[in-house]
Amino acid sequence: AEVLDDDGLRETLAEFGLSKGQYAACIDDGLTLDGAIIVNSVKCLPPQNKPTPKEIANCRPFFETQMKALPRVEVIIALGRIAHDAALRAVDVRLAAYPFAHGAVHRLPDGRHLVDSYHCSRYNTNTGRLTAEMFADVFRTAIALRDQTSGRNSSTTAR
Repeated sequence: AEVLDDDGLRETLAEFGLSKGQYAACIDDGLTLDGAIIVNSVKCLPPQNKPTPKEIANCRPFFETQMKALPRVEVIIALGRIAHDAALRAVDVRLAAYPFAHGAVHRLPDGRHLVDSYHCSRYNTNTGRLTAEMFADVFRTAIALRDQTSGRNSSTTAR
């Protein structure tokens, strides 16, 4: 299986036509998203790469404000359990009713779909817990759901 590297998210977005341009780590590099938005449920890089419950709670209002500002978003991809839980809390549902599992699809009460993926962290990709194909499958699923919901008829295969 192909290993997903540090640029895996950017490469996957480009592969599925959700981004254009080249990333050069500067604000004017020309990289744009098309039909996608990245919203962080936690905006920090803590020690051991795992946020504390307090950090998650501190970031929650900002995440929920962003989600409320995006009422037309039809499909949400949660990159990891923390993002999954944040998305569920944002729509005020019981976490136990929507268990996290890589590749799982959850229909939320507001009609949106939540698609789960393991986080594309270096740990998950280096250990093979998340491969490039597994990550691409999540995006194929999300695009198929988007197309179903919006009536679009675009390809769900990588471009």
